[in-house]
Amino acid sequence: MVYGKKIDFYFIQFPIIFPLVYLFLLYEFPSLENYLIFFTILLLAEPHFGATWTIFFNNKNYFFFQKKKNIFYGGSFLIIFFSIIGFFYFKNLFFLIFYGFNIFHVTRQSLGICKLYNTNQNHIIFQKYSIYMFNFLFFLVVILRFYILVITENEILLISSLSLTLVFLFFLIELYIYKSLKNTITTLTGLIIFFPICFVGNPIHAILLGVTMHYSQYILITAKVYFGRIDSLNFFKKKNLLKILKTNFFLTILFYGLIMAILSVSGKADINYIKNLIIIPIIGQMLHFYLDGYLWKFSNSHNREITLKYLIKEI
Repeated sequence: MVYGKKIDFYFIQFPIIFPLVYLFLLYEFPSLENYLIFFTILLLAEPHFGATWTIFFNNKNYFFFQKKKNIFYGGSFLIIFFSIIGFFYFKNLFFLIFYGFNIFHVTRQSLGICKLYNTNQNHIIFQKYSIYMFNFLFFLVVILRFYILVITENEILLISSLSLTLVFLFFLIELYIYKSLKNTITTLTGLIIFFPICFVGNPIHAILLGVTMHYSQYILITAKVYFGRIDSLNFFKKKNLLKILKTNFFLTILFYGLIMAILSVSGKADINYIKNLIIIPIIGQMLHFYLDGYLWKFSNSHNREITLKYLIKEI
């Protein structure tokens, strides 16, 4: 367990409450669609991106970064440079690459979540290939539906039905073979995160709706690491939500979320120089995708010592 049975299950292993609430608001209050997008970005999406920096800017990382300057300094500079050039000179291709990074990043986290709760290596291999296969298929749907525009509404209905049937089939197969309901449900989360791509008309909803589960997972996990590093895990033992939200961790990610959410809205402006400010949160997101590939790589002893040990530490 990372926190406890209930918190782990409802906010990390199967945080289905977030896409269900999102879906309900989207279809029950369609006139408030833009508000739904903004507040999801404000309260979940951008704070989750901001949480990376609470892990990154830590004095325990200093010597690790000095040993790998090409990765953390040189690589970060290249990501920023590529993002700026891509945004201004080949925007459509850049956003496709951006979306691909997004899917790969979320897929890797889904597998990492599975590994946190599962010790059966054969089961983990099954989870890995299932999650990779489905997310790759959903990425193909993105390309065919939103970029090449060859999928019609009738075809998307068929694809949605087939995808849902396949997900249910894999769920039953995994449950039958490995006899672990909670681990199978954890896999299910990884399988359906990008399923909205098959039925939601607006690409932004295709990202936000299911990926709200990813945001919840990431915020809770980074919080555990952050408070573990400052020896303050007792905040969660006391379960005082108001006190937890007043801590530097949550104030930092919420402030980051506010700034970046406002800049994200600038993309809808009529004035070009204001509209282009959206590149700032995009760069932050690209750095998040890139740096997380190294900050959470537990084959590295440094990350096991200053990150993983707090995830498996009892509260």
